[in-house]
Amino acid sequence: MNETSDSSKQRVVRAYVTRNQSFSAAHRLHSSALTDEENAKLYGKCNNPNGHGHNYRVEITVYGDVDPLTGMVINIADLKIYIEKGIMQNLDHVNIDKDVPYFRTKPSTTENVALFIWEQMKALLGDLLYEVKLWETDKNSVIYRGD
Repeated sequence: MNETSDSSKQRVVRAYVTRNQSFSAAHRLHSSALTDEENAKLYGKCNNPNGHGHNYRVEITVYGDVDPLTGMVINIADLKIYIEKGIMQNLDHVNIDKDVPYFRTKPSTTENVALFIWEQMKALLGDLLYEVKLWETDKNSVIYRGD
């Protein structure tokens, strides 16, 4: 009887890894495609010409194979650096509409901010990026997965 050792066959293990980060930013909900009256009606107090601010919380989730040697999908220290570069340097303590060129033609809704973060993080993480979850307030959040 010939026995084959299963020890040479390693099972691929995949895992999700999430890191949270907070940042503060100001913005004004306003669409250049709408009149001032339409913007005021649609966005209400969030259309205030002086803007308003949020303490955002973002969750970046990566998904991939757990490296059998390191036991990690990604080194959290590296993920922290990517978040600093992709999110914090672009969005922390800025006026999103005035300081981030991406928003010169797009309303800075939570959906669009999440999409912006996705694009920044995708450029850094590639196919490891699974999900961006952005909390604008304790009660409002958006999830984007690149669809």
